[in-house]
Amino acid sequence: MKENKLVELSMDFAIKIIKLCETINGHYSLVNQLERSATSIGANIHEANYAHGKPDFIAKLQIALKECYETEYWLELFVKSDILNRERAVALYNQCGTIRRILIASINTAKKNSDGKQ
Repeated sequence: MKENKLVELSMDFAIKIIKLCETINGHYSLVNQLERSATSIGANIHEANYAHGKPDFIAKLQIALKECYETEYWLELFVKSDILNRERAVALYNQCGTIRRILIASINTAKKNSDGKQ
């Protein structure tokens, strides 16, 4: 099932971000923002699996999607400000993009299956 793959991908991604953040010295507020947005993706996906109906499920996935976009922003900011080299960021950015695309597909499917009720 897509949601299980999404849970696994988001957990793996969060762990990689946590490990990355442990290696960055200084910039504590920025590191905190990256860590919070990246770990929030998986938390909201996990929470969606226990939603109170289809609208709540969709809402949780939409929050996870917003957190994906925010995480991509922080990764790009870290690269552009030379806190993180691009080579190290590429794999993380790609993994976040994969999660984002699956979330978009899942949200669209859930909306389609909800017969227009949101």
